[in-house]
Amino acid sequence: MVWELFLKWLPKLIQGATLTLELTALSVIAGLIVAIPLGIARSSKLWYVRSLPYGYIFFFRGTPLLIQLFLVYYGLGQFEVVRESVLWPYLRDPFWCAVLTMTLHTAAYIAEILRGAIQAIPPGEIEAARALGMSRPKTLLHIVLPRAARIGLPAYSNEVILMLKASSLASTVTLLELTGMTRTIIARNYQTVDMFLIAGLIYLVMSFVLIQGFKLLERWLRVDACQGR
Repeated sequence: MVWELFLKWLPKLIQGATLTLELTALSVIAGLIVAIPLGIARSSKLWYVRSLPYGYIFFFRGTPLLIQLFLVYYGLGQFEVVRESVLWPYLRDPFWCAVLTMTLHTAAYIAEILRGAIQAIPPGEIEAARALGMSRPKTLLHIVLPRAARIGLPAYSNEVILMLKASSLASTVTLLELTGMTRTIIARNYQTVDMFLIAGLIYLVMSFVLIQGFKLLERWLRVDACQGR
């Protein structure tokens, strides 16, 4: 029975899984871009530089993603200045609201990963770069960030997997990603347990592929060797 349902609804499930992957890819890539300056600021020795990213990170790590999604999707439209802005065609679209919320959410976690990775770099490496005459920006660009990327890659891969699963919350704002599509199919055939079982297996397959991809990336970057030094 499960296999018959799977084959019958496979095109719709693939459509939902594709949207799930799009949401995850856009949010984790954009979140990484946002998180880099936040993580650098969080690792600063100056308290007034650390304070602003700390407040941002504290809010987005301390509140549920579902509430953040509701605030963006239902809340932004309450302000006239938002409705009259050039961004309104995007902010009234549930897809871009979900991408924005997931980006802001994951950026807070990635920033903390980056902060920990930067602080884990042996001070001698930075001192050696400075002794060779490298400026602070060059040291940051050529020494600190590449080293921190290797150290933080395993934790970043975990965050990507978590965001893949968290994308299921987008179904609450009418998006037909994998979970939303599954609920739509259930409304037609009433096979609740079977359809959710199939959706769970698809999530499992996507997670497995991502895990194996990150393992290959870690092996290529020699992350284990980097951690051991």
